[in-house]
Amino acid sequence: MVEKRNEVLFNQLRMYRDYLLAVSDVSEEAANVIPSGCNNNIRWNLGHVYLDQYLWIQHLTKEPIELPEGFREWFDYGTSPANFSDDTPDLATLRDLLKIQPKAILEAYGNRLEEEFAPTEAGMHTISQVLVRTIFHEGLHMNAIQSICKFL
Repeated sequence: MVEKRNEVLFNQLRMYRDYLLAVSDVSEEAANVIPSGCNNNIRWNLGHVYLDQYLWIQHLTKEPIELPEGFREWFDYGTSPANFSDDTPDLATLRDLLKIQPKAILEAYGNRLEEEFAPTEAGMHTISQVLVRTIFHEGLHMNAIQSICKFL
């Protein structure tokens, strides 16, 4: 039963990631536009989704995760495109990272999804629970990207 539930979870992760990549299929120029009334651009939203998923796993497991250099400074909560530098990944790089992330998570944590950890402040105590949270979070940013696209 748990195995089937986890298969569904990873299918959803892949499916929603495909949706995210589809709605963010814009030019590099468009990905850098911050419409009036918005705080961020498409590029920031994509980097943030990528980072957030790993940060929550790391927060739960207390195990180090090798993140691309600079990602916390560019894409962590509370950052903005104002934090970008010449080294910030371009749209194509971010999309490539997002494409491979679900498989990388499955390979690294697929056999540990129900392993018990000390609960987070939100009460999550398994990686599968964290993934449910990060899929929801990804949907919020997908909506933000769709809103930005309406202004383009």
